[in-house]
This record gives sequence, structure tokens and C-alpha cells, in this order.
Amino acid sequence: MDADSAYEIITSFEFIFVLHLVKEIVEITDLLCQALQRQSQDVCNALKLVASTKELLQIMKDERWDGFLSLVKSFCQDRDIDIPDLSSAYFSRGARARKEHSDHTLEHHYRVDIFYEAINCRLMELNHRFNDSSMELLQLSATLNPKSVNEPFRSGDVCRLVEKFYPEDFSEQEELLLKLQLQHYEIDVVKHANYKLLTSISELCQWLIKTGRVANFHLIYRVASLILTLPVSTATTERSFSAMNLIKTRLRNKMEDEFLNDSLILYFERELAETISLETIVQDFKNAKDRRVPL
Repeated sequence: MDADSAYEIITSFEFIFVLHLVKEIVEITDLLCQALQRQSQDVCNALKLVASTKELLQIMKDERWDGFLSLVKSFCQDRDIDIPDLSSAYFSRGARARKEHSDHTLEHHYRVDIFYEAINCRLMELNHRFNDSSMELLQLSATLNPKSVNEPFRSGDVCRLVEKFYPEDFSEQEELLLKLQLQHYEIDVVKHANYKLLTSISELCQWLIKTGRVANFHLIYRVASLILTLPVSTATTERSFSAMNLIKTRLRNKMEDEFLNDSLILYFERELAETISLETIVQDFKNAKDRRVPL
């Protein structure tokens, strides 16, 4: 009986309609979803994909209803699936509902209640996750990305980023000093030959430390460090929560935040941690403080 009911549902016009709708929406959003899942996130290209995904969804809503409906009907005809009269009145499921008068047709139900509603939900989700403020934050943050080396360096965007999104992290005097540092940064760093070999803001921070330039550009380094805290990639966020569940178990539920943070860093950077020997750690503790009992 259950098998018969399931077969009746999956061979109904409404099921086929919804199935094709999901397929169409997934095909439009798939490229963006894959980009957001990458561990190494390219902010500039991610923003372009957000804009193009929104536009494609809007085009589907405004222009593709007739073509989509024809596709669903053709699919049903090829497989002998009954196609209802879309001009007939629509009644919600249930005996009581059928006794009530309805001003809506079946076409209105499929077009407005399902087709438009599904697309609007996806657009609302994208607008909520990537609203104007978030988009501006990401666009300004991309200025320090070494991948933008072929574009003119926009020092004003870095200043606007600090003024609008990180006012509590920089004093007025530091904001003035940041503008001066950016002038030297454009000549000493952006035009450096090795700068073109960098592929991310993370590598930029490492390079600034390695070359000793972090002393001269400590405020720019601070801006870059703040940018790195942005969870642009959903994969990064998911891995963080997954790691937290592994580290802070039921037996460790009283773990303090500082110890939890240290444990998470070791978990994320376990490849680097494996290169550090226990003897080195013991020696560092030994050198850090005089002890009555030698380690």
C-alpha cells in the first residue's frame, strides 16, 4: 500500500513540476555553492558569482515561466503522466477545502505559490547573506588581496574599510598614520616582484613577517589580520564547528575559552604542529621561567 502511494505521488504532475523546479534552481546556484565551499576563497570572484546568480534567478522568474511549463508538460506527455487543466479552480487538499470557493486557478497556484515563491526564497536568502553592507565589506577587503595586483591599488578603499567597519580597532591618530603607511606600501610592497607571486591575504601576512616589513606596515598588517577573521567560506565555518565538537566533548564541557582556542589552533594547524618536537616544547618552557625542579 505504501509503495502504491509513493508511486502515485512521484508520477503526479505536481511532483514532476517541483522536481524540475528544484533542478533548474540548483543548476543556477551550483557554481556559487561550489565557490563558497572552497577552502581557499577568492573574494573578488565570489562576489561576481553572487551578482550573476541573483541576476539569473531574476531572469528565470521574469522570463522563463512559459518555457519551464512547456518543459514540464513535455516531460509528462512523454511518460503518459496526466496533466491537469490549469485553467480550473484550485482547491487546497482536504475535504473541507474543496467545499470552499476559490478564486485561484491551478496555473496561479503553480506559478505564484510554487514557482515564484521558490525563486523568491533563494533570492531572499542571497540578499540576507550578502546584503549591501556585507558586499561592501568584502569588496573593500579585496583591495589587499595580492590577486588584485593587476588592478590599480586603491588605498582609499583600505581607509574606508577601517573607518566604516573597524572604527574601534583604530584610533584617529592610527587612521592618519595608516594613510601614510599606504603610500609607502604601494611602492615598497605592491610593486615588489615577489608580491606578484603571493596568492592570498594569508600569504601576504606571512611575507610581511618574513621580510621584516611588518614593522614598517604594522597597521596594514592589522587590517589584513582582521580581514582574515571573516568567515567568507561556508566550508571554513563548517569545519570550525565540526572541530569544536571534536575538541569540546561532554567530558571537556568546562573547558575555558583560552584553552579551547589554543586546542583548536593545534587541531587546524596539525600539519605544522607535527613538525614541532616535544624536546623543543620542553626547552621553550625551560627557558621561559626558572624552576626549582629542572624539567
